[in-house]
Amino acid sequence: MLRPLLLAGLLLAAGLASPPPLAAEPASVAAFYQPPNPLPRGEHGTVIRSRPLAAEASLPGAARNLLVLYLSQDPDGKPIAVSGTVHVPQGSPPEGGWPVITWTHGTTGLASACAPSLDTPQGPEHPYLAGLRRLLDGFVRGGYAVVATDYQGLGTPGPHPFLQGRPNGRNALDMLRAGRAVEPGIGRRYAVMGHSQGGHAALFTGAQGPDYVPEFTQLGTLAFAPGSQVMGRLDSVRQAADVELSLPYVLYTLLSFAGTNREIDLRRVLAPPALVHLPDLQEGCMTHALTTGYWSKAIARDQFLPQPDLAAFTRMAQANEPGGLRIAAPTMIMQGTADVTVPPGWTDSLAAQLCADGTGLAYRPVAGADHNGVMVTGEAEARAWIAARFAGQPGAADCAALPKAGG
Repeated sequence: MLRPLLLAGLLLAAGLASPPPLAAEPASVAAFYQPPNPLPRGEHGTVIRSRPLAAEASLPGAARNLLVLYLSQDPDGKPIAVSGTVHVPQGSPPEGGWPVITWTHGTTGLASACAPSLDTPQGPEHPYLAGLRRLLDGFVRGGYAVVATDYQGLGTPGPHPFLQGRPNGRNALDMLRAGRAVEPGIGRRYAVMGHSQGGHAALFTGAQGPDYVPEFTQLGTLAFAPGSQVMGRLDSVRQAADVELSLPYVLYTLLSFAGTNREIDLRRVLAPPALVHLPDLQEGCMTHALTTGYWSKAIARDQFLPQPDLAAFTRMAQANEPGGLRIAAPTMIMQGTADVTVPPGWTDSLAAQLCADGTGLAYRPVAGADHNGVMVTGEAEARAWIAARFAGQPGAADCAALPKAGG
């Protein structure tokens, strides 16, 4: 179980208090995300409540956009409330119901206010989330229902298990059940699609789906620029003698893993100045961390102790590496060659690892595309690949001769 008092304990040890959180949502909105206590009994995926989704976070091509609060599972497998959205196409569903995509979003932050379902034009992650909605709206207009988890701790209170593949994947799979509960026209055949952190989550979703929601039929998994190589990123940041784009991602992962694993003590990993400024990462969203305040200017290697205790973190990182998965359904990874957030060479390694473990992988380097641009440049091929899965066509794999996105 994630430890909500972890950061408070670190701050007390440093003699500091947390700064004010992001601006509060209106009472009616905040009340929706507040889970009942105790939680209702029910299977994972049971809907706790639903309501129409605010226009700002809706897909304009959808007939209906709904916000749901539903039961899922935390990293320990215990019941927890998670929020997410449901979007259904115009018209009547085909025989068997709407084909459905469960979407897993990229990094927005650790705070509850960073949830995609809370986005507004003034929202902290609006440019990124607006781009995602353009992509997903194209799928809805093409006849797909879309269900999209916020993930545990985004929208709802409590810590967010960043880059913890199994709970993130379970949150996405439980959205399938929640989606069908509020929109019975949604079918049982589904594909998984995600970007960045959500690409990482998509791979774990694909691996868990057949056993976790056996009443649904998984047809394929598509990951744009999936996160991987956690230890490689940490090692790179610890050696960087300048400001490093990856530093907030590494610290998000440290906070997430330490919140689940009591063997990880950040006081034995991070230097005192880093401990002092952790509240910025807990209370703000990703764009703030990258562009404003301490973390946007911090010299990366100075944030770590000279000899950090990383033994428990390393074990947890290995357990959350998607390269160790075997995904039964056809799988595609699309990786931009100009990506500086997820280095192409790391995704090349991930592709090789997945192939070695038996996943039938189609790997598509996207020439000239950066981290977000891969979804724009690769959209047409992604849509064709998803359509082929729902049409029953076999998925071709590239494992015999993997291309390279890295140089």
